Amino acid sequence: MIDLLDKGVYLVNGAPISAEEAAPMLVQRGMSAEPAEGRRRTISYKIMQAHNTSGDESSLKLKFNAMASHDLTFVGIIQTARASGMTSFPLPYVLTCCHNSLCAVGGTINADDQIFGLSAAKKYGGIFVPPHVSVIHQFMREEYAGCGDMILASDSHTRYGALGCMGIGEGGGELDKQILGGTWDSPYPPVVAIYLTGVPAPWVGPHDVAIALCGAVFKNGFVKNKVLEFIGPGVKSLGIDFRNGIDIMTTETGCLSSIWQTDEETRRFLETHRRGSAFKELSPEDGAYYDGCAVIDLSKIKPMIAIPFHPSNAVTIDDFNANLEDYARDIEAAAKNVSQGRAPYSVVNKIEQGRFRVTQGSIVGCAGGLYTNIAETANLLRGKSIGAGGFALSVYPSSMPIYLDLSRKGILGDLMSAGVNIRSSICGPCFGSGDTPWHNGFSLRHATRNFPNREGAKPGQGQMAFVGLMDARSIAATALNGGLITSAEEYGDAFGNVPEYSFDDSPYVSRVFNGFGKPDLESELVLGPNIKDWPEMEPLADNILLELCSKIMDEVTTTDELIPSGETASFRSNPIGLAEFTLSRRDPAYVGRAKAAATLEAERLAGKAESSPALSEALEQIRAIPGFKSVSAEDIEIGSVIYARKPGDGSAREQAASCQRVLGGLANICREYATKRYRSNIINWGMIPFRMETEPDGMEPGDRIFIPGIRDIIESGSMSSIKAYVLGKSGCRQIELCIDPLGDEEKKIILAGSLINFNRG
Repeated sequence: MIDLLDKGVYLVNGAPISAEEAAPMLVQRGMSAEPAEGRRRTISYKIMQAHNTSGDESSLKLKFNAMASHDLTFVGIIQTARASGMTSFPLPYVLTCCHNSLCAVGGTINADDQIFGLSAAKKYGGIFVPPHVSVIHQFMREEYAGCGDMILASDSHTRYGALGCMGIGEGGGELDKQILGGTWDSPYPPVVAIYLTGVPAPWVGPHDVAIALCGAVFKNGFVKNKVLEFIGPGVKSLGIDFRNGIDIMTTETGCLSSIWQTDEETRRFLETHRRGSAFKELSPEDGAYYDGCAVIDLSKIKPMIAIPFHPSNAVTIDDFNANLEDYARDIEAAAKNVSQGRAPYSVVNKIEQGRFRVTQGSIVGCAGGLYTNIAETANLLRGKSIGAGGFALSVYPSSMPIYLDLSRKGILGDLMSAGVNIRSSICGPCFGSGDTPWHNGFSLRHATRNFPNREGAKPGQGQMAFVGLMDARSIAATALNGGLITSAEEYGDAFGNVPEYSFDDSPYVSRVFNGFGKPDLESELVLGPNIKDWPEMEPLADNILLELCSKIMDEVTTTDELIPSGETASFRSNPIGLAEFTLSRRDPAYVGRAKAAATLEAERLAGKAESSPALSEALEQIRAIPGFKSVSAEDIEIGSVIYARKPGDGSAREQAASCQRVLGGLANICREYATKRYRSNIINWGMIPFRMETEPDGMEPGDRIFIPGIRDIIESGSMSSIKAYVLGKSGCRQIELCIDPLGDEEKKIILAGSLINFNRG
């Protein structure tokens, strides 16, 4: 289905050819065969350089056309900007209420966040989208994404490439930089061609292609922190909903961003949404150079399932059904690590007479709730019933305009008559806020992720549940079969006849507040009792002593594990309250250990070094190291640190880092960071992104790590080999850490102790 070319390729006569083979062909035409020149012929290069303010094509400092945040993130971002001196939003900033929309947990606090967003839009000149009106990315597709534009949002699934617009998802600190006149900084990234050929079968949907792509490129890091450029003759066979459905899932490949060639289909979408002037024809030039290529023959894509606990665990539904016991045992083995003995579970018992039974289906959010997906679901279920057994199916249109058109065409009525629950335009089930399965239940979702516990399960309280990802078409087939996993191919004749979509923006005209360019600085912010300011944070000291408070040896640690989603989201506007949940579903002892380290630092600052047994013990260990006999408590800042092999996969949520910092965190140590956005969050919250090339043998929670001269090391940029000392029960030993290159501003942020401190000057 997918062939990977892990080397440079050129686009010659519309086809990808290896650099070795293409070079003489280009020279014969009088064209340069230098990769640097070929990169300038890509769509990606032209868009990024059009937004680059650095004057150096290899070092990006980007300004964006628009920004967006939802109600899990916009309060913290605006509070940070306020603390840094912000007076108004200098670019269109959309605030949507699509995550905590239900206001179901924590009393008034979710609604308080939302009315804060409206008051901030009025005061600073923003755009406010109320609850149930649209999910963040569908609103941006419909109203803001334009060809050649760039949009930054505080959500990892910020992908508008199918509309010729590059979207980047980041933590809130990067949005604050834009608000405060700064830039998004990065070396120019590698660009990988995703070359599409063929035409998908009518029963194959965008999630099938996306899951297959994730399976091909995530675990091998093929596209990590790279830009994906979708090109090739297969693009024209896909409608915009199909393209959007693939594009939104590129986040799960580990890539940085995405872009697609545009065509008449793109033009039609923009004209339908009354933004025809936003269309530009975007295509790579002949001789464009790519740092790699994935060739996808769409005609060979089969209906897929991503089994727990990652979208890259991709298998065909046919293969899954043919080898049920093997896959069930694989899931049970993975679940054993998630549960850690805290919750009973079983997967094998879901096999019934050679079929696998699930309890729930959801078609939801920026990936699933698209017009075509829902219309195709109705094509199969129209005039039928999903039955009154244990299986339930819910559909969430991704915006009120989509909801409105589906209703006018009778499609929602067809679904309701079949027994389908129709919900409002929210993201809830995607991250565990709504439609949580029962204990030991298995849910199928056309949503973005199936990470551990993301569906709302709590192994620490004896609750375990599972999510598999499937396309809406196969979820509909499964629903029709009473909850037994079924490929849409079994009902292939039902698909392919979708009525043309009609866009009516009256729900937006009626409900969306647009104050861009019209700030009212005299208006008051509405601050509920849960909305708190960020606590004060210290500048980095000359030397640091880190208490190892968690050691996670999983291959990947997601942001959902660092700070859980679901009901904890209600505390996202309360930094100290939210911090209590840090690592709660992965390492419940972390918070207590981090607080103990913070207590040592408080005692140090209070001048109690000699009277504190734990602090004097730490100083005694340090003074035993040759060369540090005379070191004093005033010279050493104490904080916590976590070790994880590969932290930060998944969400852009800055709270995965800020919660550590609020608890006194000073650093992370890892083998590699899963995403740029998580590493950026670490830096923006004043923590040090250490790496360690060797395994952390002999380092255990409770050990301390002394790193002398760290301030000088960061200032000088001599970060490739850093001496550190592990102080454990068995004595002291030296280890070597490193820090990958930091930009000048990143260094200053870490030295200042946080982005807030840096902005205050």
